[in-house]
Amino acid sequence: MRKLRNIAIIAHVDHGKTTLVDKMILQGHLFRNAASAGELILDNNDIERERGITILSKNVSVIYKDYKINIIDTPGHSDFGGEVERVLNMADGVLLLVDAFEGTMPQTRFVLQKALALGKKPIVVINKVDKPNCRPEFVNEQVFDLMFTLNANEEQLDYRTVYGSAKQGWMSNKLGERTDNITPLLDAIIDDIPEPARVEGTPQMLITSLEYSPYVGRIAVGKVTRGTLRPGMNVTLAKRDGVTMVKTRIKDLMTFEGLGKSKAEEVPCGEICAIVGIEGFEIGDTICDYDNPEPLEPIAIDEPTMSMLFTINDSPFFGRDGKYVTSRHIKERLDRELEKNLALRVEPGATADSFVVYGRGVLHLSVLIETMRREGYELQVGQPKVIIKEIDGRKCEPVEELTIDLPDEYSGKAIEMTTKRKGTLVNMVSENGRTRLEFDIPSRGIIGLRSNLLTATAGEAVMAHRFKDFEPYKGEIEMRSNGSLIAMETGQAYAYAINKLQDRGRFFVSPGDEIYCGQVVGESTREGDITINLTKSKKLTNMRASGSDEKMNIAPAVIFSLEEALEYIKEDEYVEVTPKAMRLRKILLDETERKRAAK
Repeated sequence: MRKLRNIAIIAHVDHGKTTLVDKMILQGHLFRNAASAGELILDNNDIERERGITILSKNVSVIYKDYKINIIDTPGHSDFGGEVERVLNMADGVLLLVDAFEGTMPQTRFVLQKALALGKKPIVVINKVDKPNCRPEFVNEQVFDLMFTLNANEEQLDYRTVYGSAKQGWMSNKLGERTDNITPLLDAIIDDIPEPARVEGTPQMLITSLEYSPYVGRIAVGKVTRGTLRPGMNVTLAKRDGVTMVKTRIKDLMTFEGLGKSKAEEVPCGEICAIVGIEGFEIGDTICDYDNPEPLEPIAIDEPTMSMLFTINDSPFFGRDGKYVTSRHIKERLDRELEKNLALRVEPGATADSFVVYGRGVLHLSVLIETMRREGYELQVGQPKVIIKEIDGRKCEPVEELTIDLPDEYSGKAIEMTTKRKGTLVNMVSENGRTRLEFDIPSRGIIGLRSNLLTATAGEAVMAHRFKDFEPYKGEIEMRSNGSLIAMETGQAYAYAINKLQDRGRFFVSPGDEIYCGQVVGESTREGDITINLTKSKKLTNMRASGSDEKMNIAPAVIFSLEEALEYIKEDEYVEVTPKAMRLRKILLDETERKRAAK
């Protein structure tokens, strides 16, 4: 029996947690050659690498001395809260990783609050102490204050602090004393994190995560909380509703070794394992004794706060580059996503080929859309809408805590923009030429705020937000007031036409792009939509006059990312997403129909 430690790593986006886990794996001498390429081992899906964020939690293990340390990498964004809550159930302690310059951020707070409430013991790691102008002592004080406000108990407040730089691969117990490896951190884990409790009796395991393999199907992952599991054992699958019981048997058992898994003859209490051969399970179900099953309490998941309409692509350009275009394809894909994405809900839409998808925020839903697009799906998505609930007879909406970090000279502008969207300034701190503003703001107000803020602050603002609670409705919010420029005909956009119309607004298409009637090709300078013809070329005559062919200066087209496009569109518009293109369009393509509907 090896000695065990189960830890989860908590940190704000981009504070270096995935880099740290990679270094811990290297310390266990497992992957000398893989990591020499300089790639992150853990963030292995393309979207995670491009955005530099963790979306799916992952399990790895490190062997150090004669201990096995199971490490669970958690997502930092509150949009992936569904992932976080499940993962913390498997850990016995947490590593709280904080940037020595930025300090505690809203998302650190989000996961830490969950961990402290579950009674997990923390170790604080102050990372990036090699950065210029960092302030580790101040940050350590800040962490203590944060834990205190989150109602940590005496034992949790008596935490150990480790300083270091994950990128350079060293950690130390004392500030200013540099070492050449990260063993001080591994020693701290062994000394401070409690061993998982060994409980004798009939087996119990809560399924907290799942993996999929094309060979054996769905694999259940969780921590054995009582008894021992063995391959070939007959067990009962107790569903999360607390009523349904399914008799089944375990085909194979695997434990996490390094980055992979290895088969196990038995899994003792406290170990994290993967089970093959259980059919039809959901996250939150319990695997328990065959004869007298005792289910565990299922995981409570935060509710969705946003909804979006997904529908088939019916634009004139449909089916050009996608492989899956029918509503049946989209429905099957959404059903598959529901199996592993806990915070997601799908309901049928108003028409037969549309679906209303509920999620935790624009990022949560846009990652799903981006994944589908890369798999070859074509679809159209409507404007994100927040979920309005009735609580005690009052209309309530989701409210978020918003933090904006920006240079001093732009703070007035940021406050003006946020209060216009019904934000309330809660706190304001200024130091070293930068100001940090904290607001309570309705989720509706955050939609589209990021791009406006970046424009107003010359790209300097850093914005982070997390869901707080449902509060009474705050009233109407003035959103984008400029109208759209709409294409009048299908064809190719000509430089000649764009040049002549540049005073009308800014364009989203470049000369030579294919456009169709009803596509949104730009933003007007004033209110109200304008229909324009970009497919008009210059009429050629055999007469030439000096100066008639002056050269054209065309401003470059505005290119949206998927989130920006979703936040930009109005209620009567869709974002059309295909594997190779992303276009904005009006729901009604025909101008006469639009005028009729407006009446």
